[in-house]
Amino acid sequence: MKKRMLSLLLALGMGLSLAACGETETTDVPSKAPAGDGSWAVYWYLCGSDLETNYGCATTDLNELLEVQLPENVTVVIETGGAAEWQNDQVDASKLQRWVYTSDGLELVDEQDTADMGDAQTLQDFLEFASENYPADKTAVTFWNHGGGSVSGAAFDELHDYDSLDLTELYQAFNAVWPADKENPSLELVGFDTCLMATVDVAATFQNFAKYLVASEETEPGNGWLYSGWAGALAENPAMDGQELGTVICDTYYEGCQEAGTEDQTTLSLTDLTQLTPLLDAYEAFGQEALTVAAQDPAFFAELGRAASQSENYGGNTREQGFTNMVDLGDLARKSSDLLDSAQAVTDALSDCVLYQVGGIYRAQASGLSCYYSYNGDTDDLDAYSRVGTGQAFKSLYTYELTGQLDESEVQALPGIQELQDVVTLKDMNWDDAPLDLNDDGNAVLTLGPQANDVLASIGFSLMYVDEENDQMLYLGTDNDMTADWDNGVFYDNFRGVWGAIDGHIVYMELSYEGDDYNLYSVPILLNDEEYNLQVAYNFTDEAWSILGAAKGLDADSGMASKELRLLEAGDKITTIWMAASYSGDDDFEMYTAEELTVTDSTSFGEAELPDGSYAMVFEMWDAMGNDAYSDAVTFDCENGEIWTTVYE
Repeated sequence: MKKRMLSLLLALGMGLSLAACGETETTDVPSKAPAGDGSWAVYWYLCGSDLETNYGCATTDLNELLEVQLPENVTVVIETGGAAEWQNDQVDASKLQRWVYTSDGLELVDEQDTADMGDAQTLQDFLEFASENYPADKTAVTFWNHGGGSVSGAAFDELHDYDSLDLTELYQAFNAVWPADKENPSLELVGFDTCLMATVDVAATFQNFAKYLVASEETEPGNGWLYSGWAGALAENPAMDGQELGTVICDTYYEGCQEAGTEDQTTLSLTDLTQLTPLLDAYEAFGQEALTVAAQDPAFFAELGRAASQSENYGGNTREQGFTNMVDLGDLARKSSDLLDSAQAVTDALSDCVLYQVGGIYRAQASGLSCYYSYNGDTDDLDAYSRVGTGQAFKSLYTYELTGQLDESEVQALPGIQELQDVVTLKDMNWDDAPLDLNDDGNAVLTLGPQANDVLASIGFSLMYVDEENDQMLYLGTDNDMTADWDNGVFYDNFRGVWGAIDGHIVYMELSYEGDDYNLYSVPILLNDEEYNLQVAYNFTDEAWSILGAAKGLDADSGMASKELRLLEAGDKITTIWMAASYSGDDDFEMYTAEELTVTDSTSFGEAELPDGSYAMVFEMWDAMGNDAYSDAVTFDCENGEIWTTVYE
């Protein structure tokens, strides 16, 4: 991991000064630069959270900033808080502290009693303090912390049960300081050095306040933005505007990720919020057409679900990693273009307002902004999104999909629709324990018929090792290595007697993204006795596996995404995790630790031949509402590289 535990650089010949920490009262804060003189101010909301407490990530970024000698017309105003401990001797975790970094160095200018940085009033107080005392010709507001996408927001305060600022609170705080003005926004740029905040909903929130948005669709690695890079560029050229600064933030971020080796799944984009309205209009029309088509034939939900399952999505969206329910807007539109005429207008509008982006090879389909899609069918999550998301059409679409109902006024507004049709789900199909056949090639065959095309959003398989003698089953995970005939609803297994392994050690793995060029998998492990999900990719072009790093996934209670992508290092201890249940009973699969191995410089992921024994595979079906069903099992007996396939009538 690039982040290191460093103390603040307060004595490197840079003329830095720090007021004594403790009881500090500030009655006269000097104004650094009046507006209208070409000056820049960056207001940095630095909520340290567990990223600082456990890893010192905020301290490292402060150090990066302090490497830069600022000119007289550039000021950075910083509020620190939200962490149980700071990995330096200057920041006091028991207080909210306000710092100013200028050409004269770093100075502590104000202290407040600790307060929840996930609360709108705390943010508002800081923005008022900064704007009143340190105005500038051009202003940026940046956030540092975890992010959780459109629903959960950003700035998760470790001291206040990881409370965060949702989009409503962000709007409230900004509007109190800079009254909403879409035509003449007060700020040059708003930026999120957090995970998952490059969403159409975040963009809509800030188009009244700023010209540009810089944020990431995907989770960010722990190295985050490169502060010495973009702040250094601003110091060298304070004449740059928000677009130029945003481009530099993207480029230096990607350079930092390359240096740290965390670039493969990186995203960061620059959005012109002054050009956002056509996209919001196209997005609403996209959702409205989808709702109208679904009301005419609810089988559309399955088609849209298949498009979403094959679209680039962010933050995991699996049972092991949790569900952010964020999908790339452009990729979803592209994958839906055969279904909805309005999809093209979305991609066109995106290309007009997303000015610049950087991304890794395993985020090649990123368009710069994501949108909400209900992958898990959670109505509580949808309710939360409905309170903060932009537009109405997609909220109504997902409400109809998950509940089968809409308000009477919404139904009457749909052209040609008198009443809603019932939504057919897997619960209506009686496909649990669906029988299998064996074809002449020895493949297990699941035949559901053409109706599968109208019901299923995705299909894959689950594989288990069966030890009948010892009354044990081991669940090895999920994949999609199968042949699908969607027109006829016929599905064939492609079992080859191999499975994913770390240095030859078989692991539990879960398919997290199925694409045309690559698949992504999540592998739960203990890394040096801490719970992580190893991120693994399979590249179809190269026919090669690669380990991208280890992340902690989504916090189930707060919706907070882990920002700390950790690369494996020689000497690390990995404990593989399997899921076990009895063969004869009805008990659920439970995780348990399996094998322990030590990472070396040559540690790799790949396919390994399964040990001799019996294996059971079931086809796993999902509908667009998050319901699942499992076929009857096919048994594979593996011995000396030979496979015997059995299905039971």
